[in-house]
Amino acid sequence: MYKHLLIATDGSEVAAKALAQGLGLAKALDAKVTIVMVSEPWTTMVFGEAAIAFPIQDYERAVTANATEVFAAATSAAKAKGVSCETVHAKDMHPAEGIIDTAVKRGCDLIVMASHGRRGLKRFFLGSQANSVVTQSTIPVLVCR
Repeated sequence: MYKHLLIATDGSEVAAKALAQGLGLAKALDAKVTIVMVSEPWTTMVFGEAAIAFPIQDYERAVTANATEVFAAATSAAKAKGVSCETVHAKDMHPAEGIIDTAVKRGCDLIVMASHGRRGLKRFFLGSQANSVVTQSTIPVLVCR
């Protein structure tokens, strides 16, 4: 069965549900866990004049601080379930790309992630990272809602 789970999180409430599911599965399977958070490139987040008002250094500090906070909560949840985990902050990547890349590099055999369940125009404009991971990954994916 699965021996090394990659659990993707962005710190959202929906991702917390997937984290709980992934940690429960890891506990039941006695599997290793790697928790990944992906931060998009600064250039995809800020355009035009806003780039001047929000320099890259501020963005990088904010991203690092957010990842530290998200990982603290995730490792606390893992500890409460009796599951040891590693954390990876994949920087300057698009979420689906960072999730798949980390899973491959870490030798994970299952990706656990959340789906926000966006439909219609929201899905068109905001995209679906879960759908991208499912369609691009060669590693099995468990999508939680």
